[in-house]
Amino acid sequence: MNARTIRVVVADDQPMVLAGLTMMLGLEDDIEVVASVADGEQAVAVARDLRPDVVCLDIRMPRMDGITAARQLCGPDVEDKVPVLVLTTFDIDEYLFGALEAGVSGFLLKDAEPHVVADAVRAVAAGHGTIADSLTKRVLGELVSRRRTQPVTAARGSDLLTPRELDIVLLLAEGRSNDDIARALIVETSTVKSHLARILPKLGVSSRLQVAVWAYQNGLVEVGG
Repeated sequence: MNARTIRVVVADDQPMVLAGLTMMLGLEDDIEVVASVADGEQAVAVARDLRPDVVCLDIRMPRMDGITAARQLCGPDVEDKVPVLVLTTFDIDEYLFGALEAGVSGFLLKDAEPHVVADAVRAVAAGHGTIADSLTKRVLGELVSRRRTQPVTAARGSDLLTPRELDIVLLLAEGRSNDDIARALIVETSTVKSHLARILPKLGVSSRLQVAVWAYQNGLVEVGG
């Protein structure tokens, strides 16, 4: 097996969808589906056993829904987190924000093109966040109106973060890539990655997406600002 192969668990209660996602991801040279399951309870059990790089979860599943499963795999209280990408047919705000608050690293609708889904799996495996472009503006607007804080509040986060780390958080919240952030701060991309590796545990989050969510939820960044 290629050392760079991304190991994935897929969970969906619709057999045709499950088979389709499994086959679609399996066609990618750098992705291997190590398990396909039909509900959230199985997804949690298998993920804890196999320790995949990414778990792809549906929202509505029997026995345990995707948000509950995500909370058990990557929630704020989980020490050894497994990155989660939510794939759902339901464009419903409560599902979206429930998933983000559960700690997921990405959220896509199932009508996304195959290459978009595969790229999202790669992004989540690499520690990056991803969210459907069609949902981004609504997400940011809702985060501002809700103002629900992450486990580490803005004041506490500012105490924990160095000035350079805070600069990176603000740029990341603007949607900048690691390369963009490096150019803006005139540093190496590897330096940005090192800072991010320290920022995540300080804020109690598990991905770049969650860092951006934290910044918006705590008012460090304004939509359109």
